[in-house]
Amino acid sequence: MNVFITGAAGFIGGSIATGLVQAGHQVTGLVRSVEQADELKVLGITAVVGTLDDQTLLAERARTADAVINAASSDHRGAVEALLDALRGTNKVFLHTSGSSIVGDASGGQSSDVIYFEDNLPEPTVDKAARVAIDNLVLAAAKDGVNSAVICNTLIYGHSLGVKRDSVQLPRLLKQARKSGVVRHVGPGQNIWSNVHIEDVVALYVLALSKNVPGTFYFVESGEASFVDMTTAMAAALNLGQPQDWPLQDAEAEWGYEMANYGLGSNSRVRGKKARELLGWAPKRTSVVEWIRKEMV
Repeated sequence: MNVFITGAAGFIGGSIATGLVQAGHQVTGLVRSVEQADELKVLGITAVVGTLDDQTLLAERARTADAVINAASSDHRGAVEALLDALRGTNKVFLHTSGSSIVGDASGGQSSDVIYFEDNLPEPTVDKAARVAIDNLVLAAAKDGVNSAVICNTLIYGHSLGVKRDSVQLPRLLKQARKSGVVRHVGPGQNIWSNVHIEDVVALYVLALSKNVPGTFYFVESGEASFVDMTTAMAAALNLGQPQDWPLQDAEAEWGYEMANYGLGSNSRVRGKKARELLGWAPKRTSVVEWIRKEMV
């Protein structure tokens, strides 16, 4: 299959693109520079230089591809609209990457017992309303001849299959720890996130290319852990003693509002049945704490 993927130089997109090549697909990836294009060539990926604002380029590539994966941004509505417009009536697969911070509660590190399911999502917060609106746009395109899906990843751990080694959330904790000599979590760190290994994420995208049911929303998870459990494992791996609580305002100064409140300071507990039931997805890695202890550093 000839697959066009945005974000091919990123952590998620690069891993997917590399995994697709390994699975025998032909992959064209959108990147932002010639340097990134050269890096992808080594991995067997054909690169196109451009941005998500290049709507004509996106449409052209979507029309010539057999399937399209958006892994560059969950929040760029213009790019999604351009891709969907080009795919309407073709019944081609369009996989849109979202993230489970859409159900994040920005709790400041406090715990929560609330768990969300794919067919019973809450009304989005003001902070996440625009992202959820894009997800809904993708799902609605199934009625217009697009084999569309929203793949909503949880906290992703593991090292990339592509050129960008590190993911988004845990590496920020690691960088701060190495800089300060102290592992810290937001507030008391009792907040819990569902999580999944990048290799299992890639496996799901590969399956979805051939088995997706149009209009499906998938949560991608294979376990969950509190941040204090993850930072405790990180502290042990770094020989830095016990992790410390960090006031939200200090965390915001280090990581910014979005990352401190949603990426690292919220609960995002979800359960995903559809990937398992519809795609036959069977994740192989189920312990983020074990990975942190043995492989992260």
